[in-house]
Amino acid sequence: MDSEGSEAAGARGGVGALWSRAYVLLTLTTLFWAGNSIVGRAARELVPPAALAFWRWTIALALLLPLAWPHLKRDLPALHARWPVVLTLGLLGIGSFNVLLYTGLQTTTALNSMLIQSAQPALILIVGALVMRDRTSPRQIAGVVVSLAGVLAIIGRGDPAVLLALQLNQGDAIIGVAVMLWALYSVLLRRRPPVHPLSLLAASIIVGILFIAPVYMVELAGGRRIVPAAESALAIAYVSVFPSFLAYLFFNRGVELIGSAATGQFMNVMPLMGAGLAMLFLGEALHPFHVAGLVLIVAGIWVAGKPAEGGQASAAST
Repeated sequence: MDSEGSEAAGARGGVGALWSRAYVLLTLTTLFWAGNSIVGRAARELVPPAALAFWRWTIALALLLPLAWPHLKRDLPALHARWPVVLTLGLLGIGSFNVLLYTGLQTTTALNSMLIQSAQPALILIVGALVMRDRTSPRQIAGVVVSLAGVLAIIGRGDPAVLLALQLNQGDAIIGVAVMLWALYSVLLRRRPPVHPLSLLAASIIVGILFIAPVYMVELAGGRRIVPAAESALAIAYVSVFPSFLAYLFFNRGVELIGSAATGQFMNVMPLMGAGLAMLFLGEALHPFHVAGLVLIVAGIWVAGKPAEGGQASAAST
């Protein structure tokens, strides 16, 4: 074999080895998803929120379709038969969540965003009980209460008077709504049609783009446009390729290799990684109320115990 053939074989072997290493792929996934909030916050003056969400998923769809198309063609009848579920999942998981997340990051920090998102497992338990009539144990209820106390500590900046006077940071409130909608999306994923994951993702993205497009038009009509700069292009490129296209592929592969329960538990490191990135790249300060809130949230997750299905669904939240 000549040197060029050896190099090509080595490259294929390297990619194949990476594709078989679940925890390497999942570490990259958490890094990419944590970076989504960092970039959304850093680019807030350059790329308006609806524009960032619209171009993120439009470009991601273009990258995904060559892989998803064979599955999508085969699964179209099943998707059409369950179109209300597909429509709802696309509206919640792709459309509403992303626009609200980037809107919230206009006025709150990436650190707050990541820590509020870390309460998703507790919220999924609540929504599951309300919507799907899931049975909850006293242990799970206690865990939810502890986690939500942590979220309130972060939103209220450690000051109960802020909550009592309802003087919430607008961005925190918006991201709180986004997280609640994601919890609903996660629970409704149980009703997803029996199709290939890439088919469901592509269909959800298409629905999400159709929802985001009119919001984007309103944003443009209001005079908010992307600032033509290299930083704007880099921000759009990052959120389109890394937390959208690659992270979803890596996440799905991680589920194949180690199962949804272990994958969901591993995803709990994402808020911690995001908090570290926010402090490192954005210079955001870590305050005592952040630490207290995070301790309560993690303690609540530990007390409640994270269900396997909720763990899988809640991981893909950014």
